[in-house]
Amino acid sequence: MMPHCAATIGVFDGVHAGHRQVIKRLISDAQFHHLASMVITFDRQPRQLFDPEFHPQLLTTQEEKERVLEQLGIDFLVVLPFTQEIASLSAHAFMKQILKERLNVALLQIGYDNRFGHDRKEGFDDYVRYGQELGIMVLRNIKLSCQGYDFSVCSSNIRSLLYDNGDVETAAVFLERPYQLSGKVMPGEHIGHQLGFPTANLQPDDPFKLIPASGVYAVWAQVVDQTTHRSSNLPAMMNIGTRPTFDGRSRTLEVNIFDFDGDLYGQTVLITFIARLREERKFESPEALVSQLKEDRQTCLDLLYNKSVNRK
Repeated sequence: MMPHCAATIGVFDGVHAGHRQVIKRLISDAQFHHLASMVITFDRQPRQLFDPEFHPQLLTTQEEKERVLEQLGIDFLVVLPFTQEIASLSAHAFMKQILKERLNVALLQIGYDNRFGHDRKEGFDDYVRYGQELGIMVLRNIKLSCQGYDFSVCSSNIRSLLYDNGDVETAAVFLERPYQLSGKVMPGEHIGHQLGFPTANLQPDDPFKLIPASGVYAVWAQVVDQTTHRSSNLPAMMNIGTRPTFDGRSRTLEVNIFDFDGDLYGQTVLITFIARLREERKFESPEALVSQLKEDRQTCLDLLYNKSVNRK
């Protein structure tokens, strides 16, 4: 049987600073009450069950989320399949059948705005009342904001930073780590090679993973060596967009790995975003684009190796 646990529950997309605050307090309270610590999450965004057309724009894939959560020092990670059966439970039934009877939760810690149960009608006061009936202590965490920023740390705000503005630097502050995206290298049109900046055309591994706003980025590219099976971070720059100088129509993700000589087709590359250099724009000629790319390359190297950079 599962030991008595202090638990928190949520989707935890991004496992950002707010989530980490909740989990840090969870571990502390678990130790104080001599309980095991448990994080409960789901195998998908709940809305996906009800809306097949919903595109969740994930900050972390399921695999990434589980890996990061397991690194935070908790005793147990429980991933519940979000099924129609789970979705139909009221908050009281969920607390009784899942938390109390199945998982042996004695203390429940929730985020300041977290709601669960069918239709999410009940709130914190209801959870406290149900907990008193079931023998579960219910606690709530405060809203978290980062010093120097006037908006709260939450997944939706981080998505906006990335998707609307490509602000990977502020997003990294809120995530407490750089934003990452992995994809398989697919055949492209070889335009970059013709310009002297060969690129790997990436197809994201997870179709729901959020792609930052169009633009040029300084990134690290992690490639697994097929001979040694070791990976290393290589300096690179990435373009997300439609290549307007060449009248492109489809949106592509292309990474130019500096001084790399090898065949990447079919391989998976992990991209770590460090900074956004500029917006994607149309140049008057390929030569003008090449001139800008040379400047971009030097700016990327300066940023990646922590040199002072004046960006326009």
